[in-house]
Amino acid sequence: MPLTSLIDIVFMLLIYFLLTTNFIVDEGINIKLPQAKASKPQVEETITIFVDRDGRPFLDEQEINMGDLFKRVKEMIGDDKDKLVVIRADRTVILNKAVKIMDVAKSAGAGRLCLATEKDL
Repeated sequence: MPLTSLIDIVFMLLIYFLLTTNFIVDEGINIKLPQAKASKPQVEETITIFVDRDGRPFLDEQEINMGDLFKRVKEMIGDDKDKLVVIRADRTVILNKAVKIMDVAKSAGAGRLCLATEKDL
């Protein structure tokens, strides 16, 4: 019994599913975002600051102190005062620590701030 045509069909289906699958790549910092029912996907290019559960800020996946965070965000914003800065804080972080990082970004010249959430199912 010739199986060549059956094998061809199986390989074509395999290629189809491999090409149509969405591969999700997470950032290297392990955080769990707070959940919100009214969240929308973010498509605009942004400056993203991560805050882990201990309240430590990360920029470009590297831990950074508050003084250097101010300088780096100011450099990244440059003349574009309407640049969006997204704070991706772990859901277990103390709110005061996330607000301090938002304050640093605002004082560095960020015109728009956003606190990232994930969609609540």
